[in-house]
Amino acid sequence: MRNLCVMNNKTLVVIGGGAAGFFCAVNAARMNPLLKVIIVEKSSKLLSKVRVSGGGRCNVTHACFDINELIKFYPRGKNFLKKTFHWFNPANTIQWFEERGVQLKTEGDGRIFPATNNSETIIHCLLSEANKYGVEIILQTEVTGIVSEEEGFSVQLSNNRSVQAGFICVACGGFAKAEQFGWLKQLGHSIELPVPSLFTFNVPDNAVTQLMGVAVPGAGVKITGTKLSEEGALLITHWGFSGPAVLRLSAWGARELADRNYHFTILINWLTDYNEHSLREEWPMLRQQYAANRMNSKNPFGLPNRLWLYLLSIANIKEEWRWADVPVKEQNLLIQSLTAQNFEVKGKTTFKEEFVTCGGIKLNEIDANTMQSKLKKGVFFAGEIMDVDGITGGFNFQHAWTSGWIAAKAISGMNNG
Repeated sequence: MRNLCVMNNKTLVVIGGGAAGFFCAVNAARMNPLLKVIIVEKSSKLLSKVRVSGGGRCNVTHACFDINELIKFYPRGKNFLKKTFHWFNPANTIQWFEERGVQLKTEGDGRIFPATNNSETIIHCLLSEANKYGVEIILQTEVTGIVSEEEGFSVQLSNNRSVQAGFICVACGGFAKAEQFGWLKQLGHSIELPVPSLFTFNVPDNAVTQLMGVAVPGAGVKITGTKLSEEGALLITHWGFSGPAVLRLSAWGARELADRNYHFTILINWLTDYNEHSLREEWPMLRQQYAANRMNSKNPFGLPNRLWLYLLSIANIKEEWRWADVPVKEQNLLIQSLTAQNFEVKGKTTFKEEFVTCGGIKLNEIDANTMQSKLKKGVFFAGEIMDVDGITGGFNFQHAWTSGWIAAKAISGMNNG
């Protein structure tokens, strides 16, 4: 076994070159110049989720500064996060990046992005910090095991190599399969079984997919037979439905939907200002107001035209009919389709680089104030490897920054002088 370096308790090995790993590495190296910091990344890419998130803009965090409100955006890990956010929260994230020359901007929905609208701004900042504080980066190298030694650890790497370390921060992201956690189980840790979170809903062979690209700013989506429902932007794709409303719903329902093997029924309300009853009550007034207008020329709800024509066809309403001429049966079908359209979901679509998993290292085995393992002194965790996940909107990155910073603070303090 060839040793890459032997620094004993003066070395921190960070496993994973993503947001959490980088934030731990650069902060630990800055806080304690005597610490040798090494990032080990199994792929050839660094910060890949940072690069693709927010459509390539990087949704850095969210403008939610009340911790009790902030934790409501995390389907799993609320009690743990209530402690961690006292140490480092969105206000701290904003300050950290702005102190390093990264100007941020807050959008109307609370999401925070770099003012440049380019994720490379965040990547450049983190890489600059790594370079400034001498962080060593090893790419295309996988960690295959961690062996406890008299003073620290031997981190076993692919290609029959190893690195000696006094501290380890596991920040390698979520794993899709339970067996991938094997090397962490060897440390004594137990796992909440991983299942996908933040995925889109497939409705194969449904005519609605012909509307791919149509977006509705505000729609309601409910999973029948459950209490799960969300409102927000909805995007029709060539496989079904995406957009914030669907992604949030998939996060809250991650385990339940996995148990159903991703076969379930959703109801979509295209008009969140109405329910079926209130729209039915208002319909006579609309019918009278637009009596002489053809159905295809007058859409009083502001829906995208392609969607409106599709809903007319679903209700068997001819486009040239006038509002006053629509028979009661077809009128009732349209009202129902507008406020509670039924779709059978059969399967999901996930995007490997951008989306997250629910599950990971059990939180009762991690000290929220230090991110150190309660079972193995010197081992720390950061980011998605833990059983914490948030909905879309910058919340998963905030957990990455928070946990990475806390781990860095604890490690740098343990190795002073």
